[in-house]
Amino acid sequence: MATTKKTRSRTQFRCTTCGAGTPVWAGRCPGCDEWNTLAEESVLPRTAEVRTPPTSRALPIGEVPDRDVRPGATGVGELDRVLSGGLVPGSVTLVGGEPGIGKSTLLLQAAAGVAATGRRALYVTAEESAPQVRGRAARLDAMPDALWLASETDVGAVIAHLDDVEPSVVVVDSIQTVHDPDLSSAPGSVGQVRACAHRLVEEARSRNVAVVLVGHVTKDGGLAGPRVLEHLVDTVLSFEGDRHHALRLLRAVKHRHGGTGELGVFEMTGTGLAGVDDPSALFLSDRRPGTAGSVVVPILDGGRPLLVEVQALLADSPLPTPRRQTQGIEGGRLGMLLAVLEQRAGVSVAGQDVWVTVAGGVKTAEPAVDLAVALAVTSAVTGTGVVPDLVACGEVGLAGELRQVGHLERRMAEAARLGFGRALVPERAPDPPAGCRAMRATDLAGAIDAAGLLDGPSVRLAGAG
Repeated sequence: MATTKKTRSRTQFRCTTCGAGTPVWAGRCPGCDEWNTLAEESVLPRTAEVRTPPTSRALPIGEVPDRDVRPGATGVGELDRVLSGGLVPGSVTLVGGEPGIGKSTLLLQAAAGVAATGRRALYVTAEESAPQVRGRAARLDAMPDALWLASETDVGAVIAHLDDVEPSVVVVDSIQTVHDPDLSSAPGSVGQVRACAHRLVEEARSRNVAVVLVGHVTKDGGLAGPRVLEHLVDTVLSFEGDRHHALRLLRAVKHRHGGTGELGVFEMTGTGLAGVDDPSALFLSDRRPGTAGSVVVPILDGGRPLLVEVQALLADSPLPTPRRQTQGIEGGRLGMLLAVLEQRAGVSVAGQDVWVTVAGGVKTAEPAVDLAVALAVTSAVTGTGVVPDLVACGEVGLAGELRQVGHLERRMAEAARLGFGRALVPERAPDPPAGCRAMRATDLAGAIDAAGLLDGPSVRLAGAG
């Protein structure tokens, strides 16, 4: 039996970023070292010691009634792909992403898709007015009769709307702006976010309704609010992209009702978010084959193979320390590859600024792009482009050796599907599928030679006269 003990009322301070608590205020959070993130929070006094009766009776697991947990499709194909079929009744999903990335647009389309099947959907807007959301829905052509709209910030009023509408799916945009008036802390504080999320999770379980919460993110890209928020929900989705590009990527960081290996790809259009059936073709649609400094690499994002273009550009630098700038890959990885190129392959970029980017706004941290980055830099140094139908994939070690990466067969199959006839891979890589020929190399110098990049008119090799 659970028991409680009476204690005196007190005040504590809790970090709005990581949720760590401290009895006194400090400029820096002791948990995450962030500055000025501690907010005051009242701790309610506990009642006299009492035994709390259980809310349900324990049963042998075989006698527990089986609940239908089949997902219900939202009508947004890429979202359903990531959710392993759709939203599960009684589940709670948290969607995080930067402001303006398209979270509200995505979920409004999903709610309209649910309503189009005859199931009731309730969209609760706590940040915008109802006419603003109605105008967006009209632009998106997302106004089915079964879609209900409410503008509320009080969590109690949100629950009252659940009684009135009896929806199958509820979207709350956003959890940081919903508050419980019984708590003294301000909306968006750790205590408010935790309490409101907990109440909505309880309602989802008891009513067997799917609840979707929109969450803000910090400057580092993590979900704002206490870490317990991510533990309370069943699914955490990350919606990413560059606001200067039309591409948007949806990933499942946590998913209790399925795997986290799927990737959803969207394109922002004038009529909302459109699913991209063939993202590899989209990434390469504007590519100029044969351009110096350009190499195509098959990456694996989740469980989905994608072909992206790695580009490198060099320019003479007037600075004593030349610049090394990247977009889409880690800057430290580029520095390591430049050192390996000079020491193991004789390709020098001393005195030159180096820019490396993954075209299309894609971000990747997997080592499979190492070989493509090294070849793109070498291609930019020599002024010689690789053959148009070549892809390169492999990890580069500090000794200059080429190492295998996972699921090479799937990567090369995607390359062959798009018409790439040659794959430059490590020596022990598996055989490619029909229509694609493997070009094998044991080290980086051999890969550069196999790609034909040492015959250019402006070769700059370390030590060359």
